[in-house]
Amino acid sequence: MLLRYNGPMTEDAEQAIPGHQAAPEHQAAGDIARGADRLLLDMGLASIREFSLASGRRADIAALGKDGRILIIEIKSSIADFRGDAKWPDYLEYCDTFYFAVAPDFPVEILPETCGIIIADRFGAEILRADPSQGPDRTLKAARRKAVTLRFARIAASRLMANLADDQVRTI
Repeated sequence: MLLRYNGPMTEDAEQAIPGHQAAPEHQAAGDIARGADRLLLDMGLASIREFSLASGRRADIAALGKDGRILIIEIKSSIADFRGDAKWPDYLEYCDTFYFAVAPDFPVEILPETCGIIIADRFGAEILRADPSQGPDRTLKAARRKAVTLRFARIAASRLMANLADDQVRTI
């Protein structure tokens, strides 16, 4: 059985479909995600987008550090997107570090002071404010860390397999 990834299309895929154009808010979120992914890579973290949590929620980006620490990023592409979303506190019990990633023109003063802030565009990102809650008080318990890490590994592996051709899958 070949697994297929039904996640968001890449920019190249969107351009390959005649007449397809991403909605402005979707495009902004994609640009923010791209910049945030680049920052995470520079920090030595492995990241995946649209990470499904055991609670059924889906984080925009999850990252795993070499030390096993787990970081979650929630992307906000507009004020309406932020104000219409009350689910982000549910992510806190699944990570050591939590950030909002927003565009450079986003009014960061409306974001909670208890969370980190990343400013991002399609070319890169930088941490504006570190997550003030990270530290010993917000370290995941061993059982939760193991469960989240295993989920991360399985999702990443299934997405990798979905991108391989049928004949490549058979040779692995």
